[in-house]
Order: sequence, then structure tokens, then C-alpha cells
Amino acid sequence: MSMGIDRVRQAFSKKAFVGFLTGGDPSLEDTRRYVNLMARAGVSLVEIGIPFSDPIAEGPVIQDANVRALSVGTTPEKLFSLVKALREEDGITIPIAFMTYLNPVHHYGYPHFFARAAEVGVDALIVPDLPYEEHGEVRDFAAESDVALISMIAPSSSAARVRMIAADAEGFIYLVSSMGVTGVRSEISTDIASIVSEIHEVTDVAVAVGFGISTPAQAAEMGRDADGVIVGSAIVQLIAEHGSHADAPLETYLREMVAALAPLPSSCGRSCATRPLNSGTTKS
Repeated sequence: MSMGIDRVRQAFSKKAFVGFLTGGDPSLEDTRRYVNLMARAGVSLVEIGIPFSDPIAEGPVIQDANVRALSVGTTPEKLFSLVKALREEDGITIPIAFMTYLNPVHHYGYPHFFARAAEVGVDALIVPDLPYEEHGEVRDFAAESDVALISMIAPSSSAARVRMIAADAEGFIYLVSSMGVTGVRSEISTDIASIVSEIHEVTDVAVAVGFGISTPAQAAEMGRDADGVIVGSAIVQLIAEHGSHADAPLETYLREMVAALAPLPSSCGRSCATRPLNSGTTKS
């Protein structure tokens, strides 16, 4: 069922707003409703976090969401079933990515995990604790299932490393805005424009900036240079505050963030939407 890399790529035909929430927080039923709400609000791509007991890249907000989700029995298999329902019963067509750590994927079994992802309609996987040098461990399984394995680039990366990772990327590149863990930041000082420029010297794969973005002004600022922005902690915090009754504040917030990106011209556009599936093609 998965359209995988192609569906992810098409999300960046305009400035993309990528929204994250932790699967199963506060319940699987709420997650399903909130993903539907995100699609209606104009979110370009939804990341669903598979909860894990040791989420090393996460700050307190998402750590706490992981605890809540695990406490109600959320598992990878239940989230696969959730995505299947979103696709087949709810008619959700926007890209869906899972974000998790390598341990749950390994425990499920690499070939089975990616085959199941493709079967239910998961288009991409983000694994923060999988270094580029070790991504070959799962890359073939992802490719066989047409599931995009999303590359992450840290702001501390050398120019040579940025170019190496970018040249091999697919789907989109997750550019981390700030060192440290996820969480809302009042200021982002990283020179995003220079890193994005370096990336686009070697690939047309879209670049989305995440970690720390929480306000429409920050989204607009990051979106001027990147092809999209990723917001997680601010969304998860709203869910933490309102639980099963976050619909209204969540929709208001999401529409404000989407609107902040709407006036910006696409810096990726048609090339992102129509490039052949081996999307890490290097420019000459």
C-alpha cells in the first residue's frame, strides 16, 4: 500500500509543515483523532513517535509523553494497526512517518518492520540513534519496502559530512536546528541558510528543520531558507495540557503554523515533487 518515498517527496511541493505527536498519548483513539485533525489543518506530513523507554534525543515534554503512551500499552504493532485504520477507514492521504529508536525496530525484526510499514501505509522512518555510518544495517530493508529512511544532519557537522549525508539522502533531510535534545527554544542561532545551501549543492532532496521551533515567527524564519519546518514538543505539550480534549487548541495552533509558511515561495517545489525515486542524485 505504501507510496513511500514518492509520497514524502510530494509533501514538499510547497513549504511543508511537519507535525509530530507521540503515538498512544493519551490513548490510541486520541492519536487517531488528532492525526485526522492535523490533516484537516493543512499539515504536510505527520510524524508519529513510537514510544520507547529510553528516548535519548527527547527533552522532558516528549519523554513524559513516551511514559504516558507506554503506560496505556502502546506498541509498534498497535501503531501499525492505527496507521492502517487512518489509511483505509479515514482516508488519510498525507505522508506518515514513524519516528523511533533502533531498539524497537530491531526487536520487531528489520525485514518484518519495514514490510509491515509498507503494508499499512507508513511512508518513512526516522531513527535518531542510527548514525549515518551504520544505516546500511537497515537501508536495504527500507528500500525493498519503498519506505524512506530519513537522514538527520546535526548543526555541528562539518561541511564534508553534510555533503556526504546529503548526497545519499532520500525523502527529506531532517536538519537539527540546535544541539541538545528536543524542546521549545526561545531563540535558534544556528546558521540554517548556510547548511541548507551546502546540502542543496549536492542534492535536490528537501530539507526540513526541526528541534526547538514552536512559534509562527520561528516557523517563518526557518522556512525562508529550508523547504519545511518540523514541530514536535509544542504539539505534544498541548496534548499534555488538554489530554483527550486538545482538539480546539491544537487545531488553532496548527492552522497558525501552517499559515506562517503559506506566503513563502517554495525553494524546493517541482524538483522535489517530480525527481526520480533514487532521490539522492548528486548535481554535477
